[in-house]
Amino acid sequence: MLAIAVATPAAVLGSGAWVGARADGHIYRIDDVPDAPVVLVLGARVDPDGTPSNFLAARLELARQLYENGTVRAILVSGDRGSRPGYDEPGAMRRWLVERDVPNHRIVQDHAGFDTYDSCVRARKVFGVEHMIVVTQSFHLERAVALCREAGIDTTGVGDDTVRRQQLAWLRGTIRERAANIKAVADIVTGRDPSFLGPRQTGIDDATTSP
Repeated sequence: MLAIAVATPAAVLGSGAWVGARADGHIYRIDDVPDAPVVLVLGARVDPDGTPSNFLAARLELARQLYENGTVRAILVSGDRGSRPGYDEPGAMRRWLVERDVPNHRIVQDHAGFDTYDSCVRARKVFGVEHMIVVTQSFHLERAVALCREAGIDTTGVGDDTVRRQQLAWLRGTIRERAANIKAVADIVTGRDPSFLGPRQTGIDDATTSP
């Protein structure tokens, strides 16, 4: 018990320091982030009626603005589809963007982004992404950038703070990140494959090169 009591804080501090160092210098405001071919939107909860949660909608709004500003040419929406009947994060994300005038042919769905690590590795190995921006809430952003860079992608990040007003949910997410950082380091050390990998797909190639 004593060993666990000592090791747990060390793991939290050590993993947090690694994540912060790996992401250092790669996080920007939306008006300052350098151009990239692709923006990756990480999935989050979708309501039973198919409406993205406030946290997910805020991520999608950042992606929409990046596309509208000409900072990116394509949007990769990565999330959970099928872990339970009828649940489809990428489909809901695509609909939200199309309803706000993002062309459908610029949106590519990743149906097996079951966690941040899976989304990053699949972006590289399945969709061939080499350079991108990732968007998520600011408390999650360092881990997202770190994992995507470790996956071999030249990644910058833009974080959302608009849902910080949901104080309890924001606090839960911030606390959860401490444990998630430990998992992130473990995933990198073990080099585990995503839950699903699959063959190379050309959707991002097509979305970034089409007129």
